[in-house]
Amino acid sequence: MKVSKVAQSVEASVTMAVTARAKELKVQGVDVVSFGAGEPDFDTPEFIKQAAKQALDQGATKYSPAAGNMQLRQEISRKLKEENGLEYKPSQIAVTCGAKHAVYEAIHAVVDPGDEVLIPAPFWVSYPEMVNLVGGIPKTIPTGAETDYKLTPELLRGAITARSCLLILNYPNNPGGFCYSPDELAALGEVIAETDLAVISDEIYEKLIYGDMVFRSFAAVCPDLYERVITINGLSKAYSMTGWRVGYTAAPDDVAQAISRMQSHMTSGPATFCQLASIEALAKGQAEIEKMHAEFSKRAEHIYKRLNALDGVMCPRPTGAFYAFPNVASHYGRLKVAGSVAFCQRLLEEARVACVPGVGFGCDENIRMSFATSMEQIDKGIDRLAEFLNTAG
Repeated sequence: MKVSKVAQSVEASVTMAVTARAKELKVQGVDVVSFGAGEPDFDTPEFIKQAAKQALDQGATKYSPAAGNMQLRQEISRKLKEENGLEYKPSQIAVTCGAKHAVYEAIHAVVDPGDEVLIPAPFWVSYPEMVNLVGGIPKTIPTGAETDYKLTPELLRGAITARSCLLILNYPNNPGGFCYSPDELAALGEVIAETDLAVISDEIYEKLIYGDMVFRSFAAVCPDLYERVITINGLSKAYSMTGWRVGYTAAPDDVAQAISRMQSHMTSGPATFCQLASIEALAKGQAEIEKMHAEFSKRAEHIYKRLNALDGVMCPRPTGAFYAFPNVASHYGRLKVAGSVAFCQRLLEEARVACVPGVGFGCDENIRMSFATSMEQIDKGIDRLAEFLNTAG
């Protein structure tokens, strides 16, 4: 059977490949310390699970409207206004099968074949492939440790061409573990205001920020750009609901309607009982968020200090999400590895530590280490990493 050229062009997720190999070793009884997780290591709060069970018992097993349950969209509208300072009517919101599909639908809604999409590196591994799937041209904007891997106005201005139609911002960032300050967002907004660029602001990790960092939604920082911003969020990270697959888009009217029309042909939205449980999560989940945030905050500082104590390893302080993004390239030559993939393969096979190669995120000198695991596992894994760096040849 013929496989389409578009399907053939899609690269497998490097994050899933490493996770699969680590799981394979664990099934064989091998003691693997995994830093690969892209989800909280906490169970979904009990009151949310109970809400789903109650919804099932009450017969919430049928289709919802394509754009999502109206009560949930109203709750999202309330949340965006009260917590983010954003005014979106329920009709401007689409509930999606996870934030991943929200991003894909948003790209599909505003990108035509041949349009250029600006993606700062490090980027979430799926962004370029989503752009490819709709016929767009992903254009990576390299960053560096000197800016903690953040996009700057100068870098943005230098990357914009006549074909550029969209910028994808993700903060707190996966894999970089950083968050943009309101001032940094405002400076980017000044450059965008000089252009016709649209912006997708992927804010799925908004509740997970640390230290003195302050989170604000891009559309709230730059209200003059409101009509050009699509805000992405969901329940996966803040509420430990990754498997529930509930995300959402908030967008200007014409884009919101386009997303709703596409969704009516793609998925018809998430499971109805998951949507009803999500109403409870948004309305009553703040205490549970704080419990998880407190633990992640401790881990963020701990892994930062431990990684920077290793010879030849440089890691910016995590200020958001649950990832550390150390540069380990100083060891490539001595280890005779060509890049982050080979480094992570050796680290897994020889030291039984699973990390994610940075090349899949546009930064081959780095590896991603999720601290969505216990403090004990963090210490065990970094002890093994230290021994590997000191003894492997």
